[in-house]
Amino acid sequence: MSSPAYDLVTPASRERLADADPHNIVRLILPGVEPGRDGDEPPAVRSAALSARTLRAWRDEGVLVQDDAPAFWLYELRPAGAPATVGWLGAVGLPAGGSRAVLPHEDTYPVAVEGRRALLAATRTDLEPIVLAHDPDPAIAELTGSAQQEPPTLELEDADGVRHRLWRVTSPAVIRRLAEAFARTGAVIADGHHRFAAAQAHARASSGRPGDDAILALLTPMGPGGLRVEAIHRVVPDLPLDEATRWAAAGFRADALPGDAAVVDVAARWLADPSASGFLLTDGARVVQLSEPTAEVSASVPPEAPAAWRRLDVVLAHHGLFAHLWGRPDEPTSVLVAHDVPEALRLAGERGGTAVLLQAPSPADVAAVAREGARMPRKSTLFVPKPRTGLVLRPYDD
Repeated sequence: MSSPAYDLVTPASRERLADADPHNIVRLILPGVEPGRDGDEPPAVRSAALSARTLRAWRDEGVLVQDDAPAFWLYELRPAGAPATVGWLGAVGLPAGGSRAVLPHEDTYPVAVEGRRALLAATRTDLEPIVLAHDPDPAIAELTGSAQQEPPTLELEDADGVRHRLWRVTSPAVIRRLAEAFARTGAVIADGHHRFAAAQAHARASSGRPGDDAILALLTPMGPGGLRVEAIHRVVPDLPLDEATRWAAAGFRADALPGDAAVVDVAARWLADPSASGFLLTDGARVVQLSEPTAEVSASVPPEAPAAWRRLDVVLAHHGLFAHLWGRPDEPTSVLVAHDVPEALRLAGERGGTAVLLQAPSPADVAAVAREGARMPRKSTLFVPKPRTGLVLRPYDD
């Protein structure tokens, strides 16, 4: 049974998925940690070993079936009431040092990278794909359209109403044409920076065993037929809204918004407004809008950085608001991330803090930052829709 990507699975939803099906993929991507003893290996290593044992058991029992021939998988994701996103699942070679074939756009957190690297080392399997947005190519578009004329190999609808359809394509001629076409394109990492960095670290530590030099990826086109970008919000724990507003007002214009509507409705209108700028601060009951940063706050953004990076709202939030005015470092316990407004409000309430709601950057903004060789703060973008984890795996020894 499939699940969302590992970083979108909460502890509660992980237990719910695992309890509902003994073969849910969360038992591999988030296996938990077996009790250890003094002197045992670190928790990340024990967790990865548990995943590897479970994976071997599922293969031995026939729960997982290995393809008998090389294949690309065409993958269509169609959210309710929204255009479809279409891409190809396949193994992408890890680029050599200095290559610009695959460009990241976000920073990573070393502990998270190490956890994913340990999982790769133990399982020798890509358990879920990263997502790449590639330059458009007419041959890829043509092959995509042709493959969709056939009945899908696999079809399902997830709990969010997204319809997932996959076509297994084994024709050597089509595989060759796709590989040649993708080789002509460059790509930006849309989702999976930690997994990409983990794969690179695993490859560096490898002795050159087959399969270690590639990663499973969903390749989607940049532009029509590709992904959309939504914001990822921030929550600063142990910072009440009144105190957050008082400090923020030293560097921004701070306006309390009318309290005659639910916070989620106020936020939804603001996020849907293409002319909106600045940030919203909220504790779940009240909302304050920050705008018009002072010259001092604007100057806190490193001036030597590329222009595309300096223009991002999330950069101003991290440098001008969190670090300069609130004195909070950019690390996971000081600044939490939330993938939607309800999660941000819940975390603010639970942690006695303030949620900072951000506008999403555009796909063009993301591509511009990547092509200038810069990195956005960690967890700055939420590309949607998301592929399901567990539909296609890539064993390295295949």
